[in-house]
This record gives sequence, C-alpha cells and structure tokens, in this order.
Amino acid sequence: MCRIFAGQDPERFRMVTRRVRLSGHSTSVCLEAAFWDALEEIAAMQGVSLGRFLSKLHDEVLARGVERRNFAGLLRCACLTYAQEVKGHRPCVEELEREARTDFAAVAAAGLPARIPTAFTAPEKERETA
Repeated sequence: MCRIFAGQDPERFRMVTRRVRLSGHSTSVCLEAAFWDALEEIAAMQGVSLGRFLSKLHDEVLARGVERRNFAGLLRCACLTYAQEVKGHRPCVEELEREARTDFAAVAAAGLPARIPTAFTAPEKERETA
C-alpha cells in the first residue's frame, strides 16, 4: 500500500519558493512542487495566470476576515479541497467556471490586465453563499 506514496518522484516534494504579489506587496511562498503544479492547474481551470489566481484568493481571504499568517497552509488546503471535492466532480467544476466568469470578467471590465478566455467574458450573477 505505501509503495504508491513512498515511490513518488522526489521532485514532487522538493520545496520550491516563488515570488508573488499579494495585495500590491511582493512576498515569497514556499511550497512543495506538487502543490505548485496543482495551483497551476486550478488557475488554468479558472482561465487566469497563477499570479492573478493567488492574488484573488488572498484578497477574498482578507475580505472574509480570515487570519492570513499561514497563506502557504491555506494554499495546501486549497489543493486538497480541489483534489478531494472539485477535480472530476462536474457540479464543482461548473461552479468554479461560473465564479471565474463573474470575478475575473469584473477585473477585465475595470481595465486591469487579465488572461480571460472568451468563454469567461460574460459575467453571470454571483451565487449566494449560505
């Protein structure tokens, strides 16, 4: 059973530090390479660059009043949520696509540069959260 986990390519758990801009401030985030790969996949699914995705996530966390001291931990948990609840689960993927159309189309409408696929340019009404 452990062969699947222990037999991983060591490159997957190599620590990688990247410089990112969050709320206008440059900082570094250190994560295992596998988490960076997952975050790239999530950002691509949202139709934006990794930098834009991380910045948007950071801003949303601040808007909710969540403690931001452990942003790397939040990113790891976001990857787990993606792997456990979103990836391959069509209703979750569709919800993320709706959010991307709304959130990132608003950024484009404000005149900020964004990589938004044509399919994401027509904003839809945001889903109310309970």
